[in-house]
Amino acid sequence: MDFKFIIEKLLTAFKEQDIQYALIGGLALGSWGVPRATVDIDFLVNRDDMRKVDKIMRGLGYECKYKTENVSQYVSPLKVFGEVDFLHAFRSPSISMLRRAEEKKMFDATLPLKVLTIEDLIGLKVQAMANDESRKAVDLPDIESLIAQNKDRINWSLIEEYFALFGFDELLTELRRKYGSD
Repeated sequence: MDFKFIIEKLLTAFKEQDIQYALIGGLALGSWGVPRATVDIDFLVNRDDMRKVDKIMRGLGYECKYKTENVSQYVSPLKVFGEVDFLHAFRSPSISMLRRAEEKKMFDATLPLKVLTIEDLIGLKVQAMANDESRKAVDLPDIESLIAQNKDRINWSLIEEYFALFGFDELLTELRRKYGSD
């Protein structure tokens, strides 16, 4: 999959259509100093923009393989285009995540795009662990790596809200102890 090529195409269309987005997932982790292998592109997009997103994706030759109130998955029959997944933002916390997204330069600083903050990426990973216990094996190391790489800039009070929301208070205490923020 040619990540840069696809993201450039999508960002152009997102700008033309005034679509609220933020990069999430493995590529977003890389923008915060935590490189991780990934096979797809993941975005958080305002649910109100999903009709426009669907039109863009279909125009690029993607097929919608899965769609719920919360997520949409698009797959191209061409390997170069791969898979692009969208998490739909419509609740207050996810809308706030979109507002807090920061512009980061990716692909050797040649491509500026909005990326979720460290805290919000951690929040999504905490939610994933709460929804599916088996995700802990992947998501907890990602959380620890994000904290270790960025511990001097983390807003612990926002992270605390996410851990409390999903009942992971003890895990947060352990992480704060481990990474020097008691």
